[in-house]
Amino acid sequence: MRRYTILLGVQLRASLQTALQYRVDFVVGGVMALFWTAWGLLPLIFVWRNHTIAHWTMPEALLVVAWFTLLRGLLEGAVQPALSAVVEHIRKGTLDFVLLKPADAQFLVSTSRFAPWHLVDALAAVGIAAYALRQLHHTPRLLDLGIAAALTVAGAALLYSVAILAVSVAFWVVRVDNLIYLFPAVFDAARWPSTVWRGALSIVFTFVVPLALMTTYPAEALLGRLPGRVALFALCGAAAFTVAARLVWKRAIGHYSSASS
Repeated sequence: MRRYTILLGVQLRASLQTALQYRVDFVVGGVMALFWTAWGLLPLIFVWRNHTIAHWTMPEALLVVAWFTLLRGLLEGAVQPALSAVVEHIRKGTLDFVLLKPADAQFLVSTSRFAPWHLVDALAAVGIAAYALRQLHHTPRLLDLGIAAALTVAGAALLYSVAILAVSVAFWVVRVDNLIYLFPAVFDAARWPSTVWRGALSIVFTFVVPLALMTTYPAEALLGRLPGRVALFALCGAAAFTVAARLVWKRAIGHYSSASS
């Protein structure tokens, strides 16, 4: 564990140094992250205003947006920059340089590149959540905070696992560039509370692509209204999904044809 912690620190430092080589781009990236966060609030303001929709008031819905903003920052700042490069390695047969290193290949490709200016998204998420709780005059219990934190970790693991599954497809079907960028478009639906979706979409966003677990469940936990059995089921489901993604990745590596093959 200590070895991989050191490796992660090295990868983070390298990404930060690379980003700071172009300071204007770094600042612009942070400003644009704030802009897109503010822009993402506009649909919520226009739809909710002073209404209650699907049993959610506007401040409660803002909590869902807070988790959406946090995970979107993770997706765009860590997951997508690193894993999108894997497809190119597979296509060119240059993944050898990763596989030959004395460390886990999945860890190395997952931490190879970061966009550090997306830390702004995390700060914005905290600000949105604090504002929403103040509007609700609600102080979460310690237990609720713990459950929300656990579900946040589970949501991040799910987000990463979906990306790993998408990248793993490239070992069989090389041209999957669009698949890598399709998920962020689907993930955009996570900004809305899950009860807004009805019928087939509700099933898809709860069980197939579990967006509800990523954003709605942590918000409900913070509000103290998520049943304990639902939280337990969500955590077990996230763990199973993560294990499945790992197994698929290991199997996909076996289908890799290197440049020397």
